[in-house]
Amino acid sequence: MDFNFKEIATATMVLFAVIDIIGSIPIIISLKEKSGTIKSGRASIISGIVLTVFLFIGEEILKLIGINVYEFAVAGAFILFFIALEMILGIKLFKQNEGNLEMATVFPIAFPIVAGPGSLTSLLSLRAEYELQNIIVAIAINVVVVFIVLRTSGSLQRFLGKNGIGIIEKVFGVILLAIAVKLFTSNIQELFN
Repeated sequence: MDFNFKEIATATMVLFAVIDIIGSIPIIISLKEKSGTIKSGRASIISGIVLTVFLFIGEEILKLIGINVYEFAVAGAFILFFIALEMILGIKLFKQNEGNLEMATVFPIAFPIVAGPGSLTSLLSLRAEYELQNIIVAIAINVVVVFIVLRTSGSLQRFLGKNGIGIIEKVFGVILLAIAVKLFTSNIQELFN
């Protein structure tokens, strides 16, 4: 098993930008206020399991419906592109439902905030380019980050402030936009080969 630091770093950055757990702090705090508590450990473990399972069987699911990884990666590049636009321009393109307050740990935190359509699409797009073990390490790193952010969301919001969260969101939006363009160009070539 050969671990590649560059692949791990890139995959970690992609997932971190797509999950956007820092940008979700206001949602997390609002859910905490409404439901009382959020089980940080449980939310992190569930999202980690969903991401890892999808990494392994996502491709099989695609084969079942007659789509290859490159086509999915191109579609994923479009989703990443629009998520990046949301982050950079501060607009809302995707509607998020609030769900049952008693289920706040699983829905919407574990799914769809952490293991949502963007991160699942990103996993398969990454799988088309990177080694499996490097993506698994990237998932683990992000699950740890999600756990820390969920655990310290109130303190982080006070420390970063609205402007700090906004700046982080814009920076990762630009990085995500560049990654979306790279994913699109490399996978569209594979489709036509």
